[in-house]
Amino acid sequence: MSDWHRREIADVVRKLRTDTGIGLTGDEAATRLRASGPNELPEGPPLRPGRIFLSQFASTMVAVLFAAAVVSALLGDLVDTVAIVAIVLLNALLGFIQEYRAEKAMAALARLAAPVVKVRRDGEVRELPARELVPGDVLLLETGDRVPADARLVEGHSLRTDESTLTGESVPVDKSPDPLSDPDLPVGDRRNSLYLGTIVVHGRATAVATGTGRDTELGRIARMLSEVRREPTPLQRRMADLGRNLALLALAIVALISGMGLLRGEDPVLLFLTAVSLAVAAIPEGLPAVVTVTLALGSQRMLARRALIRKLPAVETLGSVTVICSDKTGTLTRNRMDVLEIFSAGRRIVFPADAPAPELPPPHTLLAAACALCNDAVPPAACGSTPLGDPTEIALLAAAAGAGLSKEALERSFPRVAEVPFTSERKRMTTAHAVSTGGPPPADGSDPGLSAVFPNVAGAAGFVVTKGAADMLLPLCVAEWTERGVLSLTPAGRERILAENEAMAGRGLRVIGVAFRTSANAPAGAPAGELEEGLAFLGLVGMIDPPRPEASLAVRTCRAAGIRTVMITGDHPRTALAVARSLGIGGDDTVVTGAELSRKTPDEIADAVRQTDVYARVSPKHKLAIVLALQADGHVVAMTGDGVNDAPALRKADIGVAMGDSGTDVAREAADMILTDDNFATIVAAVGEGRVIYDNVRKFILYILASNVGEILVMLLGPLLGMPLPLLPLQILWINLLTDGLPALALGVEPAEGDAMRRPPRSPSEGVLTRGTSAYVLGVGALLGILCLAVALPLHRAEDPSWRTALFTTLTFAQMAHALAIRSGRETLFRRGIFTNRPLLLAVAGTVLLQMAAVYAPPLRGIFRTVPLIPRTLALCVAASVALFFALEGGKIVIGLARGRSRE
Repeated sequence: MSDWHRREIADVVRKLRTDTGIGLTGDEAATRLRASGPNELPEGPPLRPGRIFLSQFASTMVAVLFAAAVVSALLGDLVDTVAIVAIVLLNALLGFIQEYRAEKAMAALARLAAPVVKVRRDGEVRELPARELVPGDVLLLETGDRVPADARLVEGHSLRTDESTLTGESVPVDKSPDPLSDPDLPVGDRRNSLYLGTIVVHGRATAVATGTGRDTELGRIARMLSEVRREPTPLQRRMADLGRNLALLALAIVALISGMGLLRGEDPVLLFLTAVSLAVAAIPEGLPAVVTVTLALGSQRMLARRALIRKLPAVETLGSVTVICSDKTGTLTRNRMDVLEIFSAGRRIVFPADAPAPELPPPHTLLAAACALCNDAVPPAACGSTPLGDPTEIALLAAAAGAGLSKEALERSFPRVAEVPFTSERKRMTTAHAVSTGGPPPADGSDPGLSAVFPNVAGAAGFVVTKGAADMLLPLCVAEWTERGVLSLTPAGRERILAENEAMAGRGLRVIGVAFRTSANAPAGAPAGELEEGLAFLGLVGMIDPPRPEASLAVRTCRAAGIRTVMITGDHPRTALAVARSLGIGGDDTVVTGAELSRKTPDEIADAVRQTDVYARVSPKHKLAIVLALQADGHVVAMTGDGVNDAPALRKADIGVAMGDSGTDVAREAADMILTDDNFATIVAAVGEGRVIYDNVRKFILYILASNVGEILVMLLGPLLGMPLPLLPLQILWINLLTDGLPALALGVEPAEGDAMRRPPRSPSEGVLTRGTSAYVLGVGALLGILCLAVALPLHRAEDPSWRTALFTTLTFAQMAHALAIRSGRETLFRRGIFTNRPLLLAVAGTVLLQMAAVYAPPLRGIFRTVPLIPRTLALCVAASVALFFALEGGKIVIGLARGRSRE
């Protein structure tokens, strides 16, 4: 049943067969617990290490590599077999460690201490674990309690709850037990209902549990989560496509080399071994290891920047993002209320963010003091480093403190003698204060604003302060504070105050009105009606959850990177629009609400998401609909959030980003990445890291595929030029092992290029070999093959027995030259910095030394059937490699000049 908010309290009690004065009996509660089950959300599947490990092998590339290992074993090449299997196992192990650690961390978060709740059972108040609650239990809640179940409010005293985790509403919600008539009222507007997981921030309440466990709003969201299916990441799709293409290429190589050799009368056994060796060499078995190690290193760098990656492929997915859908509260904003403006005596004063408060004139000083006195928040000095209480009242205390008015000093000089608490019906709070007979304290500099308050209450024994909604205060006011002092409040004055109130609200501020009057006697014990008579309107205070200062720069960085930022929040449309404007989100003042989305057809939603960047008052189903519509439009979507209401969209998005500080367990469980600082700028930094990682993975792929093309070209053209098989099987596998090893891994840690976040994201449908990369692979491979043949062919024609060793060596050296040149697609090595990737320099040096050992070390010469090269021949091998390097570097310069001319 979802219409509890429409029912009278007596009807709710009757329907749930309970008694608000006595509660359920122990026997009845036990019966209901057996029927409804424990008050717990459905848990995810248990942690299965074996399943996580086996999932690392579910890819086309790994299957191809296993096939290559089997073929190598059948050919007797145990070294290559062991190498391939070791690489595959390393890949699986690294992926398993990353995911298992993340899942264990998530399990630890979910095992936080279960809350204990006060209930009325058998006419007594008892404390029970929240999991034992059942529908019909009478709950007793007070400030600071976490609501343990969905419930209908029976009685509330100044009750306000923080529902931001469920609805996204950043401001605490006033609660009242009165029934509501609208059957389609959103959860955030059901002011007579309480919801599991929300927090009581003010007041106390008696409520009847209407739903527990999976029958709560959180439970419904959990069920929605179970229906969302994860899709493969862009990198997983690209690697699968590449694996299939390479498998077909390997089969084609075997057929082509074997056919050509048989026509030439080559030894069939040697020919088959060579063809298979070349086919195995064409498959970059180091690719999974390089990808996994690169992702793992990237995830460690992200963790240092406060982003915890739960699954390795998510690292690269970030680099593909085209749209970031961000929650407002706590992500783009600071998740706290700050006073931004105060208006009194016809003058508006702005409090600058992260700067000292401006000097206040007398009426504004009195306004700040009144806000601190008519206030139930506990300042930091009284409770530790963090103030306690309603966020709005905490903001008022902070503003007063900035003006030199501490609550402790104010209360010593003006002690509270009476109060009328805030209620949702009155929408105001009133306190009465006595004026200290000793006058202002000595000016010791500790409270510079305090002495400015006393002249405003001179001759009075006490005063009254009322704060609340301006439209509720004005009917109680007969005067107003002006530049000329307190004057009668005229109709024109009322209109002016209401207009200023509306203008502040239009700027997205939460506005509080304050009224004040002095008294000849200390107004202790006076009834509310007398306390709130004859008030003078003192001013307005405008507050907002301020945008994070770094969020604006992060949004601009996204725009430069071609990434669209969309704000999706449960907050009020005006507040959402004000924050969006300040951050530069959206090009106009368009904001779409959840109610408007509900009335749209799927086609209309598709049109809306193409044009709208700000959404307000949305529910979980709306967030999910927005993500689905963006994905259907071809976007790679990152969705951020901290509340349970965000979880379904987090799971469906290509990359779900949860908040680690303020986020809920459900949101963190649904996400791929967790921000430990809840900062939008961290997401943007992670996107940049993802782009760098993809760039490095693609560099390795281009490097290895171009090298393989060169090897294949040598094997195809050599016989056509009158040479026997240019390379022997073990020589091919040796080159493959050297060049696919450490140099390729070192390319995975290449630093970011300068334009990583100044270019548009790649298309989600784009493969690895696009944007001219196919031409690059073929061109570089052809140049590499031609240079190698240019060194070996004259030696072969001169019947020099070192021709094959020279070809073997040139091919290895040239690939090292290619590894150095491919570090950047635009900058030359000298401009980029030779020593900016020291691991690559070490890998190249190690590969060169191992190749020299294969040529000059007697034990290895016998294995690889090489002969020592004379200095002149070795110099030719080096010269050909250097020529390849400078050809590639020169190409960058030519392309750069051509691009510069095209811009002119």
